[in-house]
Amino acid sequence: MATKFSKETYLYWYELMLLLRRFEEKAGQMYGMQKIRGFCHLYIGQEAIAAGCMTATTPDDIFITAYRDHGLAIAKGVPAKACMAELYAKVTGCSKGKGGSMHFFDVDHRFFGGHGIVGAQIGTGAGLAFAEKYKGTDNVVLCFFGDGAARQGILHETFNLAMLWKLPVVFICENNNYAMGTSVARTSNVLDIYKLADAYEMPGDQVDGMVPETVHEAVARAIRRARENGGPTLLEVKTYRYKGHSMSDPAKYRSKEEMEEYKLQDPVETTLNKLKQNFGVSDEEIEAINDRVKNEVAEAVQFAEESPYPDDNEALKDVYAEDDYPFITD
Repeated sequence: MATKFSKETYLYWYELMLLLRRFEEKAGQMYGMQKIRGFCHLYIGQEAIAAGCMTATTPDDIFITAYRDHGLAIAKGVPAKACMAELYAKVTGCSKGKGGSMHFFDVDHRFFGGHGIVGAQIGTGAGLAFAEKYKGTDNVVLCFFGDGAARQGILHETFNLAMLWKLPVVFICENNNYAMGTSVARTSNVLDIYKLADAYEMPGDQVDGMVPETVHEAVARAIRRARENGGPTLLEVKTYRYKGHSMSDPAKYRSKEEMEEYKLQDPVETTLNKLKQNFGVSDEEIEAINDRVKNEVAEAVQFAEESPYPDDNEALKDVYAEDDYPFITD
């Protein structure tokens, strides 16, 4: 069967998605053992979005997202060790152990969060895009948010200015149907979120987020437009999370039948099947990938376990302060 993408691309997608899946499963296990504290929002089920975005972008393009950030951070190149250590609140974490699950950050890998305030990254993402345009680069910002954040006022203010200034940003709504635990149908008269772009004459599209192919194609089109000074695009990527909103959510607002239906579309399993059926990838090749992923996750846990916690004197470091700020006096 002819395919649009190469065997190497499918192998990349499969290994990346499997790494994200196994990392999140281990994070959930460690949370249950109280090795990880605080909030923890897992990406299980949404891995195809990260995979498709990675093959459609360059290393210099920027990712910014909300608090369900582990998967996108690892996809962008933040080491699994640094991510697991951050979950453990260890000083070797990507935010020095002071950000935790919701606030991953790595400037070197062009990953700008991890934001805990719902919708805050929408405005910040547009600001990053403004900076790239101001500096004259060819870089594009991918700004991720959930269907719940689409109800925030900042989205409308940001969309207006992003279109007015033709900012190089792709707004990606990862619509997993339930926000925290309430369906889109109960919160909005507009069920197709991509249509919110119409009010600003912004291009918008709805995308199947359960396969990396369609994500790649949609993101590639939006990025090409942004690089050609065409401005932003809104992509509503339809996806599904297999776990609750966070580790404390039993997800009783959805049926077992619905869950099982979506699991038939599992992006990891469907990509594995394509590798076997379309490219004849052997069980030995797949087992080698499985072993690499298993070892990487195990090494990340060991690294986190053995790393120290931050010293007390780290508490006030890395806090923005302007020494000569003129409006505060003793």
